[in-house]
Amino acid sequence: MSSATLLLLFVFSYFIGLLVISYFTSRNSDNQSFFIGNKKSKWWLVAFGMIGTSLSGVTFISVPGTVGKMTDGAYPFGGFEYYMMVVGFFIGYFIVAAILLPLYYRMNLTSIYTYLGKRFNVEAHKIGSVFFIISRAIGATARLYLVVNVLQIFLLEQIGIPFWLTALVLLLMVLLYTFEGGVKTIVITDTLQTSFMIISLAACIIYILNHLNISIGDAYTLLEKQNYTHLINTDINSKTFFLKTIIGGMFITIAMTGLDQEMMQKNISVDNLKNSKKNMLTFAGTLLIVNFAFLFLGGLLYLFALQNGAEYAQITKLVNGQETIQNLFGMKDAAGNVNNIMGDDLFPALSLQGYFPIFISVIFIIGLISALFPSADGALTAVTSSYCVDILNINEDQTKSEKEKKRLRMKVHLTFTVVFFILIMIFKAINDKSIVYLIMEVAGYTYGPLLGLFAFGIFTKYQISKKGSILAVTLIAPVLTYVINYLVTNYTYYRIGVELIVLNGLLTFIGLYLIKNNKTIEHEKA
Repeated sequence: MSSATLLLLFVFSYFIGLLVISYFTSRNSDNQSFFIGNKKSKWWLVAFGMIGTSLSGVTFISVPGTVGKMTDGAYPFGGFEYYMMVVGFFIGYFIVAAILLPLYYRMNLTSIYTYLGKRFNVEAHKIGSVFFIISRAIGATARLYLVVNVLQIFLLEQIGIPFWLTALVLLLMVLLYTFEGGVKTIVITDTLQTSFMIISLAACIIYILNHLNISIGDAYTLLEKQNYTHLINTDINSKTFFLKTIIGGMFITIAMTGLDQEMMQKNISVDNLKNSKKNMLTFAGTLLIVNFAFLFLGGLLYLFALQNGAEYAQITKLVNGQETIQNLFGMKDAAGNVNNIMGDDLFPALSLQGYFPIFISVIFIIGLISALFPSADGALTAVTSSYCVDILNINEDQTKSEKEKKRLRMKVHLTFTVVFFILIMIFKAINDKSIVYLIMEVAGYTYGPLLGLFAFGIFTKYQISKKGSILAVTLIAPVLTYVINYLVTNYTYYRIGVELIVLNGLLTFIGLYLIKNNKTIEHEKA
């Protein structure tokens, strides 16, 4: 039996386990089970499972790859700079727990965008939901594409399985185990998958330490010698300047967790506010540890590769008629050319191309799949929930029976599975990582209007009643953000990084203030 076939057997065995869990958790389930788990989820299960949702398959392979990735700035490598964003995430979770969770529980929401409808009008409610559905669909499928592509290139091509079939099978797997139970099921499956991902992370670290015959302290010393451990970027013009990375990370958490139906539907599935806050803060603390472990693993992977003959190199390429220098890292082939595995390809290349023993390859595949599924199942369930509750008003529809509502929800769930598949195939047709990351960044633009809308609703008492005005502001703000980013990038030395979402949200807030009514509304702040 080939190693590729063996790895596939482990993947299918893993999936069978998910189906078994789905069978038991989805019995006697209804729409409320699907949308918010009947508000009976255990806080500690949600907290642990959310790690897997936050750390997608892209994180599993990308964060380790950043450590030794060469940069164009003042520092030779990315190092541990990403951890400053993680610190920002940590601060952001406290803000979500203090302001947004009390609001959602007080209003007893199934969809968090119902708040916008009650605070402003139906237009705001629909806009919030549509912005979420678009951004989550694009972001989730872009991440899925990158992981599916890793499996395809390093594993499935050698046994003749086409890309479209890989993508279709993986999506059908996710559909099958979320079709009935929704949130009620994924709270349990995400916990299992997070466990496997962390076990994979720990196993890979332990193996490399033993292989290199070094302790954790020795490893950190070696990483320092290679300039892999610098934490704080003090170049104010850089995209990764530490202060704006922390601030940007904080607002990313507020927007992409606190204002994201996928992330919040699990939090509001917990039985009460106190436990939901406990879940959020426990999750935040755990992420500090797990993300540092991924960065440490990244450094070890580069050390392992260097010991096995990898080296840094540069080549000159013509791009649009101009010579550009491309940085490379990898092992040389028979012709003396460096096969570049720097960045995202580092972890999969070492794991699946014979550098690690087969048991580590199995652990890597299980970890990668465990990181992929929580990202996909949560997104698919969340966009289904948002469309049903916010766009179709399924909970308010008194003309349909519970059975008819469930049948409609299943049709929507299946439809979004098809949409996800089409988007993945579009990314495959583009077949350019840089373009995929650009599209993922574009998806991030859609969270700025959500940030501005919620902030205006919570921190002011103004009403907005003119028809179409909220839609105009939420469309204009991202366009202005793009124009400002373009002008700053092309005509100054400053580089806008993750603070882009702050700018976007601020422009939305200002726009809403300009179109406000003089009449105010008394509402209780969260």
